[in-house]
Amino acid sequence: MQNKSVAVEFTHFGFRYKSQSAPTLFDINLTIYKGEKVLILGSSGSGKTTLAHCINGLIPFSYPGEMTGSVKVSGVESGVGIGVGVETSVKAGAETREMSVFKLSAAVGTVLQDSDAQFVGLSVGEDIAFSLENRAVPRETMLRSARERSARVGLEGFLTALPFNLSGGQKQKAALGGVIDEKTAVFIFDEPLAALDPTAGGEAITLIDDIVRTSGAAAGAAADAAAGAAALIIEHRLEECLSKPLDRIVLMDKGRIVCDLPPADFLKTTFAVDYGIREPLYISAMKTAGCDLSAYPTIHDIESVTLRDEDKSKIRLTYLPDNAEGLNHTAAQRPLGRELIRVENVSFNYEGSGHKSRPAIADASFTVREGERIAFIGKNGAGKSTVAKLLTGICRPDRGAIFLDGVDLKKLTVKEISLKLGYVMQNPNQMIVKDTIKDEVELAPRLRGMPPETMKEKTERALTICELYRMRNWPVSTVSYGQKKRVTIAGALSLDPAALILDEPTAGQDYRHYHDIISFINTLNAGYGKTIIFITHDLHLAIENTDRAIVFADGRIIADGDIFSILTDENITRRANLKKTSLHTLAEKAGLAAEPFIRSFIRRE
Repeated sequence: MQNKSVAVEFTHFGFRYKSQSAPTLFDINLTIYKGEKVLILGSSGSGKTTLAHCINGLIPFSYPGEMTGSVKVSGVESGVGIGVGVETSVKAGAETREMSVFKLSAAVGTVLQDSDAQFVGLSVGEDIAFSLENRAVPRETMLRSARERSARVGLEGFLTALPFNLSGGQKQKAALGGVIDEKTAVFIFDEPLAALDPTAGGEAITLIDDIVRTSGAAAGAAADAAAGAAALIIEHRLEECLSKPLDRIVLMDKGRIVCDLPPADFLKTTFAVDYGIREPLYISAMKTAGCDLSAYPTIHDIESVTLRDEDKSKIRLTYLPDNAEGLNHTAAQRPLGRELIRVENVSFNYEGSGHKSRPAIADASFTVREGERIAFIGKNGAGKSTVAKLLTGICRPDRGAIFLDGVDLKKLTVKEISLKLGYVMQNPNQMIVKDTIKDEVELAPRLRGMPPETMKEKTERALTICELYRMRNWPVSTVSYGQKKRVTIAGALSLDPAALILDEPTAGQDYRHYHDIISFINTLNAGYGKTIIFITHDLHLAIENTDRAIVFADGRIIADGDIFSILTDENITRRANLKKTSLHTLAEKAGLAAEPFIRSFIRRE
């Protein structure tokens, strides 16, 4: 990397928030070069987002505190399309503390985890053009640039659409369209995959890869024009990020950099497991089988791996030991209780949605029994969350009927439904109404007139389970998106409902918090017979923690059955944007049938 220009450089850098007694970052030494894609890994609270804020200027200008050492960002001194006399850029290698957020924004583009928090315009086009308008770009140039940006992110037909009506993947694209610029030297993507289905997530990683390769030409000297911009991707989903080439993986823990390695070298270590990061499933399977990962220089790319014969044998012996019965084995199902939910030929369309030719959900029928663990899976906008709103009474069917415990939902209020069916929405900001965490979790029991002692007991238990008890008096506005998710889950648990609908419960959670929350939910299911419905794009969650999947595509149910059978049916996965899992690919490379191999892997795990 000696011949490449530096985009970001930390030298013995440390930071302590003004409101805290101890530093959040310690002795950070990190150099990111133009054209690099760097994945920043680490559990919640490890300092990843703080590191990003030190690059884009939110620290120290929005979040004041004490900075030590140096952090420099390279940019340009002038750019195409900038208004006359408007200084918007950063000098090469400038200290961020000597700049302003406005000046840094010319060189650093940030896409937040919560896209809704980033929108400022009333239309996609207005939002994409916002930064250009701030720089006094002439109107004709601004309109042309906005159209070019929207086409680049695949939203050319959405310029007049409301940002908040877009799907999760489209919101990510709109936010990215608002920050791409010919001068951008550094892109920061904070949890870009959190709300996306597997195919949309793959498209997001591809788009990031394309942006990095083709951006930033104006951000440096002419000789460096081909280097492109640098990208920092902050993510928990390591496996998905490996679908396109990465240059390095930087692992953080407790405010320090633990390692900085190429992806293949990182996967051959135990760092992921040691620091609470979920390994790619195929890596876990190979390690369990005793495969020698050092023999595979491109182990970070499962598609490029050709398994050695001795490793094929190890995998076969580990997961399907010398009997053919495993090939058709179906795990015994636990006895289930009575019918809790019945959906009969339900159709629904949002008023004014503009999609009268295709309802949001059409002719849906299924049943849910007490004690089941079910995954609603499928592409973004397929109807999964709409069904959840119908089940909870937030929306009412245009046709068909829904029964809860044998009672037609039309006869029940939302409040009455909530006593039996808890719902945690995908976006926590749409649920939170109180100022402090404790008040938010107490809200539902209080509104239902629960006795004070009972309310206290249930609230404290929910806060403890979700690891929020020590933060119970914190303002909700000061916690991260992932922590807000835990607040809403705790709020639902405080009512002790018969069933829980959890819309993307793992989005924004590191593996430790993911494991703790899912373990508790599974305890509710196995120990107390609670019915659990996951709405999820996390196929790891689906295959590890559910027995049955209902698959949605384009407003219709296209499959309902065993999760392993569904995820190994290529016709279903293609129609529903369910990317083939790495375990499926590994099974094929080992010469094994995918379904029994995956079953065996999950049983061992």
